[in-house]
Order: sequence, then structure tokens, then C-alpha cells
Amino acid sequence: MDPANHSSVIEFILAGLTEQPQLQLPLFLLFLRIYVVMVVGNLGVIILIGLCSLLNTPMYYFLSNLSFIYLCPSTVIAPKMLVNFVTEKNIISYPECITQLYFFLLFIIAESYMLAEMAYERYVAICNPLLYNAIMSNYRCFQLTAAGYILCLTHSTFHICLMLRFYFYKANVINHYFCDVFPLMELSCSSIYFNKLLALVHSSFNVLIPALTILTSYIFILYKTFHIYSMKGRSKAFSTCSSHILAVAAFYRSAAFMYLQPSSVSPMDQGKVSSVFYTCIVPMLNPLIYSLQNKVVKLALRKILYSGKCR
Repeated sequence: MDPANHSSVIEFILAGLTEQPQLQLPLFLLFLRIYVVMVVGNLGVIILIGLCSLLNTPMYYFLSNLSFIYLCPSTVIAPKMLVNFVTEKNIISYPECITQLYFFLLFIIAESYMLAEMAYERYVAICNPLLYNAIMSNYRCFQLTAAGYILCLTHSTFHICLMLRFYFYKANVINHYFCDVFPLMELSCSSIYFNKLLALVHSSFNVLIPALTILTSYIFILYKTFHIYSMKGRSKAFSTCSSHILAVAAFYRSAAFMYLQPSSVSPMDQGKVSSVFYTCIVPMLNPLIYSLQNKVVKLALRKILYSGKCR
């Protein structure tokens, strides 16, 4: 199709989660509460870890980074999603759409690598406890997080470069509540076969490589744990990993459902439900999963609340 003969789309309309008018207000109130809880919870975790010397360890360093990563994509997506519930048409300009897509991909990919780094940290803590402080030094933790952010910057930039070569004409309704890769591809008048293939390969890389890292770490952790003869020791080892396992399962199940299946197998309406789970529900639950079940975090929170100090 010749671009010169057609008017390019300069703005899109986000279809949102539902078109049923009677559900708009209840959903607005529900997701507003979810967003507020998510922001307060994750900001609270970041501030608590930053203020409390009790939490000045590699485990909580990675947790504060994960809370930051959970906070960002939800903040990129939630305001537009909330607007969609209270307006007849949720319009987003082409530059805003591409920007939203870029930052969403950036932090979703970052989450994948951060979960892998946290699994490695747990592996070192359980399998090499005597060398833990040497291996997980401040500099090594910085190296790991910097490498993860560099990888996510590279891959998200690659996805955006793929999207920028598309032409959009006439059709401008995105069947989603935010700008995502595959819904945008469906609107393109350009050939998308090669781009879909590359996007699938890239998505697979960003999911499978961290997933293999996590799986390998837990194989060694299980092997080490089963050689601990004390039931108390085994219970302690499992308890330190349980929160991370829950977060990993939630993230990879929803992400794989959305991105690692062909569109004929995973309809977009079902993909919306999966997207809600990892853009809203999982970030909201992060403080509960990681923090409120952790005795050290509870102790630190009590010290901050009652004495204003945490040492």
C-alpha cells in the first residue's frame, strides 16, 4: 500500500476492558483502589528498605528494585486505563502510544531479569552461605542490576524500532486498554509476518533465558535443601524462597499466556485478562507477598513506626 495515497493515523482509540456501560463505574472504582494500594505499598517498601539498616542486604536491595519495577509499568498504564472508564472515547496520540509501549516493555522485561537475579541471590544464600558476602558484594549486586537494565533497554528499543516501521491507516481502534505490541500489529497496513516472528523470538528470549536461570538456581537449591537433615533448616530454606516462587509463577504464567502463543490460540479478549493480572494485580500483591510475610520486614516496620529509627 502506497503511504502517499492515504492519511496516516495520528491518534488511536483504546477500546478498554469492556464496552458494557453498567460496568464502567464499578471497574473505575475497583482499579482506582488497586492502583492506590499498589503505589502506596511499593513506595512504602522502597522507602522502608532505604531507611532501615536492618534491610541493607542484597536480598532487600533486589526487592527494592523489584518494587520500583512493579511501580513503573502500572503508572505508565493505569492513568489511561482509568480515563477509559469515565470517558466515551479514550484517545491516545501516536507519540503517546509509542512512548507508553516503550516504557511498558522496558519494565516488563526488567522484571523478568530482576526475578532471575533474585533467584541467583537465593541460590548463593542457600548453596554457598560461607561465601555469600564475598559473592553478593555491593559491587556485584550493582553489576547484576545494571546488566539487567541494559538488556531491557536494548530489547525494548528493538521492539520500538520494529513498531516505527509500520504504517497505520483508517483503522485506529486498539482492542486493548493500553498500547501493546500485538494489538498494534493487528492495525498495521504493513506486512507483519516477519515482525511477528521477530517479536515472538525476542519475547521468547526475554522469558525463557531468565526462566532457565531461575529453574537452574532452584534445582541446585532443592538439591542442597534435601541434604539438610534438620527439618527446621529445611523449613527455613523453603520459607526464604516461597515468596519469590509465587512472584515467578504469577509473572511467567501470565506473560507466557499473552506473548508466547499465536493469536489464534490466545484471543485478545483473553489476553486482556492476563494483562490485567501482571500489570495491576501482581504489582499490588508484591508488598504482601514479599514483605508482610517477612519477619525482618515486620520488625523494621515496627521500629520505624514506633521509634522513627531502624538500626
